[in-house]
Amino acid sequence: MTRPARLGVGVVSAGRVGSVLGAALARAGHTVAAASGISAASHDRAERLLPGVPMLPPDEVVAAADLVLLAVPDDVLTDLVAGLAATGSWRPGQIVIHTSGAHGVDVLRPAAEAGALVFALHPVMTFTGREEDLQRLAACSVGVTAPAGDEIAWNVGEALTVEMGGDPVRVPEAARPLYHTALAHGANHLTTLVADCLDLLAGAGIANGERMLGPLLSAALDNTLRHGDRALTGPVARGDTGTVRKHLRVLAAEAPDVRPCYTALARRTVERASAAGLLGKDAAAEITELLEEPEKP
Repeated sequence: MTRPARLGVGVVSAGRVGSVLGAALARAGHTVAAASGISAASHDRAERLLPGVPMLPPDEVVAAADLVLLAVPDDVLTDLVAGLAATGSWRPGQIVIHTSGAHGVDVLRPAAEAGALVFALHPVMTFTGREEDLQRLAACSVGVTAPAGDEIAWNVGEALTVEMGGDPVRVPEAARPLYHTALAHGANHLTTLVADCLDLLAGAGIANGERMLGPLLSAALDNTLRHGDRALTGPVARGDTGTVRKHLRVLAAEAPDVRPCYTALARRTVERASAAGLLGKDAAAEITELLEEPEKP
């Protein structure tokens, strides 16, 4: 794997992801030449993670950089790339990277048409924008997507990922939407699920629910990653219809906003447990019928 030359890096913008990856590239020996950021939080973050780096408008950041890191929200990326192309900001030989999980490299086509080397690097991690994120990169996979057949772009993307401490994984352009859906479904909805569980425990008068849930959910995650559906436990997987009925009743009475999520996940658990041979046909039918009943407090 070819090691990239020392590069002048421009970060657009210094949000949670951009500031951390900029700091990781600096730690690897590159120089962060400039960064952009609008909010006070971005400026504060840059002061902590990119000390001494000038804060400039995006077009000036691009002009100052050999490697441009576009770490902007998904819905902003397309217009930003096109707008910079319209002002003639992209140049031949420049490396242009975006960090969006939802997009592949097609969104960078205006930069590629100007002669830039383009690819996407998507760290599979949630970011806080603090120093601890740099350590988490060491155990982080990074989805790399480059133009089909452009081995130079693939190799440079993989090499930069390794320099930052990540583990590069090739994700073809066509696979990008499903790849990102899988990650968002797991990480984002897990946060919603756990937060709901903490609220339910608080409603039951149990303080410090985090201490109770931490070991349980960590074990469940570890077992699932190791054993897949065979790790399923609990009343749905066991066919305990009476317990599921109690859950539905208490949710209808105490947390009606959580009940639809519980019901949807229980239905999916019935399907997975049945397919894995953990739940018999009759028990699956009984629980499914129960889950279809109208809500009754």
